[in-house]
Amino acid sequence: MSPPVAPPGWSRWLVPPAALSVHLSIGQAYAWSVFKPSLESALDLSGTQSALPFQLGIVMLGLSAAFGGTLVERNGPRWAMTVALICFSSGFLLSALGAATEQYWLIVFGYGFVGGIGLGIGYISPVSTLIKWFPDRPGMATGIAIMGFGGGALIASPWSAQMLESFGSDSSGIALAFLVHGLTYAVFMSLGVFLVRVPRPAKTTADGTPAPLEGVQVSASSAVRTPQFWLLWIVLCMNVTAGIGILEKAAPMITDFFADTSTPVSVSAAAGFVALLSAANMAGRIGWSSTSDLIGRKNIYRVYLGVGALMYALIAWVGDSSKPVFIIAALVILSFYGGGFATVPAYLKDLFGTYQVGAIHGRLLTAWSTAGVLGPLIVNWIADRQEEAGKSGASLYGLSLVIMIGLLVVGFIANELVRPVDARHHVPAQKEAADVHE
Repeated sequence: MSPPVAPPGWSRWLVPPAALSVHLSIGQAYAWSVFKPSLESALDLSGTQSALPFQLGIVMLGLSAAFGGTLVERNGPRWAMTVALICFSSGFLLSALGAATEQYWLIVFGYGFVGGIGLGIGYISPVSTLIKWFPDRPGMATGIAIMGFGGGALIASPWSAQMLESFGSDSSGIALAFLVHGLTYAVFMSLGVFLVRVPRPAKTTADGTPAPLEGVQVSASSAVRTPQFWLLWIVLCMNVTAGIGILEKAAPMITDFFADTSTPVSVSAAAGFVALLSAANMAGRIGWSSTSDLIGRKNIYRVYLGVGALMYALIAWVGDSSKPVFIIAALVILSFYGGGFATVPAYLKDLFGTYQVGAIHGRLLTAWSTAGVLGPLIVNWIADRQEEAGKSGASLYGLSLVIMIGLLVVGFIANELVRPVDARHHVPAQKEAADVHE
């Protein structure tokens, strides 16, 4: 499937909606927890077992993005969005069959493995295209799309809950809910498939062939051999670890922090706090990434990592004595979490050019997979050990908060060490012109 080239007069503002149709769909992954209680009851599963499809899905997101990134660059956004549509929707259909026949392994394989491939390919599918359409505002462009991934759960959570209420929470009701998800997302994602276009070459040579792209251009295979790539890997991993550490344990954390005070937090208030964090995550993806177009990528990561460390310090030292301080600091941290995801493609473009930025982005997302394990592990393991030692309330999290501050400082230092890529890694102009516009 060859990339569709935009006709003369095509509006570049039609491309972000195409990207959003994919990202809003695959963002459903953040709403998997809605299905957990019903699955545990209907199929007699433990909490660990019911989390397996989501965990495998995130692992496959990182792996498919890393290994499929070059294919996405070579075949274009329409091919990538089609693959994402087929895999993500098929994952739900296989899960529906698994629920109907009460074969849980089929749900794990469908949603986790097959659907996870759709997650990874779909996540990176619009990145390089958006950057090429918006060379003047790459942070804003990628922020719009990646905002959709953060906001997908805001749609999917109530929608999934309503279906389980209407269809029932037994195996047949779950199967029907999965089936509706698969078919609906297939239709919605097809809008992106048919709408997406790549820009026409801005410049051509004397014989009419596309001219080489301007500025530094580095291939994906060369990028992973540069210190800049691994420094950014550390930056992204540290930023995501800090954010996901709060996000994954948000409700019990705020409950524990104020359990021994005169104003304890109710279950409904804790749920409202989680919703606020999701909104901050989503808003940060477009707000902070757009800001990076004005102040620069390195400076915005100084904010994410430096101010983020200060926010964690506030929570550690005065968070249990002031709900407003705790909530505001947590919201800021989650906005930086979302902003870090949305800004990193533009940072990669600044360092490595647009030649294979989507493939480079895919490889960098292995930092997300690592952080997805590291963040919850730090917070949960330490909280369990502190509870075994007889501690309670805010003291359950004191050590993990200090560790998060340390990780953000490591990320800050890594960001400071980022320098322009050495010329020996640049792609020769003749090869780049032949490859990127073939």
